[in-house]
Amino acid sequence: MKIEKIGSRNVIFTHTGIDEWNSNLHEIGIEKWNLNLHLIIGQKCNYIIDTGLGSGSIVPIKEYLNGNKNPIVVINTHYDWDHVWGNHCFKESIIISHRLCRELLEDSWTEMLNEYKQFIRGEVELCLPNMLVGDFLHFPEDKVKIFYTPGHTIDSISVFDELDNVLNVGDNIGDTIDEIVPRITTDKETYLQSIRTYLDLNINACISGHNTILGKEIFDKIIKEIRE
Repeated sequence: MKIEKIGSRNVIFTHTGIDEWNSNLHEIGIEKWNLNLHLIIGQKCNYIIDTGLGSGSIVPIKEYLNGNKNPIVVINTHYDWDHVWGNHCFKESIIISHRLCRELLEDSWTEMLNEYKQFIRGEVELCLPNMLVGDFLHFPEDKVKIFYTPGHTIDSISVFDELDNVLNVGDNIGDTIDEIVPRITTDKETYLQSIRTYLDLNINACISGHNTILGKEIFDKIIKEIRE
């Protein structure tokens, strides 16, 4: 586990490699990969972006917040299993997603659980988002903006901290620098429109689900690669 603070209030919790989850996975040929969970410590609320692989993924965040009594707002960037399995740890909290995310998560829950159960950390329980957004949602007191950015999945949303200028794009950036364009389930033009939306922001750091912390220039690289 790597914990890194960015700016004044963004904290990234990175689960590094499969050995941290289950050493047996390496024996069956599953590649190592990282998973980033993101905390924004606001004045009014604390925002947890994605909840990882179950209750075990959430423990470091709760320990970090020990003594902080602000309400928690959970944001699911999209419905994929590795971003939502810890939702149930926040049953009493607001859990935000795009409206399509809830539908996709409910429809695919059992299939995802059966297919990827080897990655479970701690306990897992279905807990659907309870606040659904369309194109845009703003928390002005904390300067946190949520907006619709389809690409990797049709339900993808991104989160921008307007105070520290830190952007979380979920899986709209590929998992590694060598594979910077992710698998996309929308058409290319829809994805490129989301990428162009990022270029309109003043970004100091860009967080994604699995890659390293990057700068704004990565979006020009993505546009170039996808057009080649």
